[in-house]
Amino acid sequence: MSTAHVVTISDGVFHGTREDKSGAALVTLLTKERFDVSGPDVVPDDVERITEAVVTAVTRGVDLVVATGGTGLGPRDVTPQAMAILIDYEVPGIGETMRREGASSTPMAMLSRSLAGVRAKTLIVSVPGSMSGAVESLQAVLPVVSHAIKLLSGDTAHS
Repeated sequence: MSTAHVVTISDGVFHGTREDKSGAALVTLLTKERFDVSGPDVVPDDVERITEAVVTAVTRGVDLVVATGGTGLGPRDVTPQAMAILIDYEVPGIGETMRREGASSTPMAMLSRSLAGVRAKTLIVSVPGSMSGAVESLQAVLPVVSHAIKLLSGDTAHS
């Protein structure tokens, strides 16, 4: 069974003024997809706190980290900047697929800076903070996540 960890990035959730709907929905989705899921950890929109939460999960050896929130164009939306610091390399097709899927529901999806990358042997995916955007984005890429995890673990045999 693959392992996953969810990190919610939101000043409002962190300060208790907003409910964490997206983190909870992602935990439910990943559990249904047979991941052993931990989290959600909740951190404010702060590069250092985001980096710390994601790196801690990677250090624990999880296969997948899903970070929800902070991917828009607002002044506090710093998740992509944090991801750029902590990933070893980007997996651009995952971000492109999430935006393409979102655009089928709303043209605003093209403003998302959601991305994916790898640190060590962990796949890290950042998704929007809205519950529908987070779930829709992760569902769009779930068909390749298991294969990506296998590749990252060293299983590179192709049938």
